[in-house]
Amino acid sequence: MSLIPGRLTVIAFASAALLVSTTQPATAIVGGEPDDYEHPFVGQLLFYVPDAVDSRFDDPGGWYNCTGTLIDADTVVTAGHCTYAVGTEGEVPEDPLHGGTDVWFSVEEEPDYSILPPSSTYVPDRNDERYEDWAAALDASPTWHEAESTFTHPDYVDAAFLLHDVGVVELSEPVLLDGEGEPLTEFGTLPEENYLDTYYSKAARRDGLFESVGYGLEGSSPKSSFGGDTRRKADRRLVSFKGAYGYKNISVMFSHAGRGTTGGTCFGDSGGPTFDISTPELEEQNVIVAVTSFGLNYNCNASGSYRLDQPDDIAFLEDPAGAYE
Repeated sequence: MSLIPGRLTVIAFASAALLVSTTQPATAIVGGEPDDYEHPFVGQLLFYVPDAVDSRFDDPGGWYNCTGTLIDADTVVTAGHCTYAVGTEGEVPEDPLHGGTDVWFSVEEEPDYSILPPSSTYVPDRNDERYEDWAAALDASPTWHEAESTFTHPDYVDAAFLLHDVGVVELSEPVLLDGEGEPLTEFGTLPEENYLDTYYSKAARRDGLFESVGYGLEGSSPKSSFGGDTRRKADRRLVSFKGAYGYKNISVMFSHAGRGTTGGTCFGDSGGPTFDISTPELEEQNVIVAVTSFGLNYNCNASGSYRLDQPDDIAFLEDPAGAYE
């Protein structure tokens, strides 16, 4: 069994993706339907990792996509492998766990990538210039919001990412609808401790219904992929509390099709939320029970999500900056 992280490597624009190796973490919505502004507080992350390898360039530096959820006007919850080792003004951060600023966040249904010159125009020896041009274009855009700092779970280890796969992005400014005008008034909410334990029984899982949201691919195979960079959603069932390698209470598995469900997740959905929508009352609360974490193959028909309701995760999410003291 190989674990595949859900983030996407950006090639030219975000819609063109090179899948990462099967020894690393990765996972868009397969099937499902357009979000149609149901979750305006869920957005796409575009971030730069200065020591990542992009095979087209002589020098290191890679761009990636993930999904994240605003829990207030300037705080985004996502996966830990989407915040780890993020650059600081184009440079390798002093600590890969926190402090990176090279993250931009957009809540547009289809984020604007037309502002970015194609990567092909910089190959093979102008990777630094690509960073400068892209960062300047993103900073000037009214719909992309730059990070003030990033925080990854203090126990996160990249080689074993699924064990503590949660991160936070603090934005430098509040997010406004359509990049200007009215502020957002609806956000995701954090679960209570051990929230998902109420679904341990088969009867509870049968009656439970969850909704995953993300900007990832709509389909993938070892040789092809399609879709991406558009916010989509899918209704799912909770099928297992042992997400991978038998790690109970760390990662959970949601369905990908069947039994009244509409789809699953794929590459680029990493960090995207799964909400509890079992009742109309719960659906209104926008409770984030988990974030998309990994895929088990390149066909996007099996993936795992990282639970957010464990005590250490709740403590981290309530005070990200204080987690390293």
